[in-house]
Amino acid sequence: MAKLKRDLTMEEQLARGPVDMPFLMLVVLLTGFGVVMVFSASYATAFYDSSDAVQNNPTYYFVRQLIFAAAGLAIMYVTSKINYQTFRWMSVFVLGISIILLVFVIPFGFGRETVGAQRWIRIPIAGSFQPSEIAKLGVILYFAARLSKRNTEKHKRLSPRSQWSGLFALLDRIGLLELIPYGVLLVIIAGLMMLEPHMSGTILIMAAAAAVLFAAGIKLYWFVGGGAALAGLLVLMMSGYQSTRIEIWKDPWAYPQEGGYQIIQSLYAIGSGGLLGLGLGKSRQKFLYLPEPENDFIFAIVCEELGYIGAVVVLILFALLIIRGYWIAIHARDRFGALVVVGITTLLAVQVFLNIAVVTNLLPTTGISLPFFSYGGTALMIQLLEMGIVLGVSRQIPAPKQG
Repeated sequence: MAKLKRDLTMEEQLARGPVDMPFLMLVVLLTGFGVVMVFSASYATAFYDSSDAVQNNPTYYFVRQLIFAAAGLAIMYVTSKINYQTFRWMSVFVLGISIILLVFVIPFGFGRETVGAQRWIRIPIAGSFQPSEIAKLGVILYFAARLSKRNTEKHKRLSPRSQWSGLFALLDRIGLLELIPYGVLLVIIAGLMMLEPHMSGTILIMAAAAAVLFAAGIKLYWFVGGGAALAGLLVLMMSGYQSTRIEIWKDPWAYPQEGGYQIIQSLYAIGSGGLLGLGLGKSRQKFLYLPEPENDFIFAIVCEELGYIGAVVVLILFALLIIRGYWIAIHARDRFGALVVVGITTLLAVQVFLNIAVVTNLLPTTGISLPFFSYGGTALMIQLLEMGIVLGVSRQIPAPKQG
């Protein structure tokens, strides 16, 4: 006797809709492209590494990245099947956990001896990760969950007899009162990250938060004032190693050994690629000239091996993914889904821009990885989880009305 199937709820039916195929294919294509480039860029580094972990295995980074990519794609698929409304109540916990981890990274983190900043935490099985990666997603989800109710919540008002009623009404009218909780959270997170210090991560979180706030309808003048205040704060809080990076950025050839070496080799790699490149796997700079080419500077290897044409193809793929992300946000079923997708897509766009700007010396070195390309298992899985959330939102896009 066949088992009776229970009727699906409306929410379950919505969550089982088709995903946005253009977005999915772009994510899969970029992930696969990135894994191939990790193999090519890391081959020489791993081959000459005789440490206990690598043991001169040229496929060491490639195999690990391939495993994490496969796991990340599985996580993306599972996440896309979850009704994204679930992330409303989860947002508080994600944000809270990220703040706790940012606190823990100060006494228990590592990295200061190598890059001058303490921003990683080790996990016995998964390896190391940056709590800032979780903080980015936590801020986006929490802000989207709160701001999605912005037009339905009643404004608190003081009694007309109160001596503060006039000032309270003024602050409410210009929109300052509703910004205070978001501002306090951002100050706490930025403060913890600047203690590491992690300026690039702070910039990314601020950009994602600003995108969600802007899409929610916060008045434009607050972004002008907030941007000016943030720029001033970053200048005041700039530590010694960051000041040195600015000097190196202005003239890397004046510091060929101290700090300009990496960017000089990156520019050599980009220039050597020419129009069509040297060919996949034929980079010269990855043979211990460009430090850690599989990480933040992997785009330089793309330019060297695939040339201007290959670099443009990568940029076009990212541009199409970002455009499609905003298309999903515009067509999302509700305000919460739209704000979440705007935050994730903006985070991706800013990260891609900053990484390529650093590799080409348009901006000072900031330590920002290239999404889907730079080596790093936990970062890749979190990025694919975020893509799964976007795909989950795309499942519930209302079908076009039949005319």
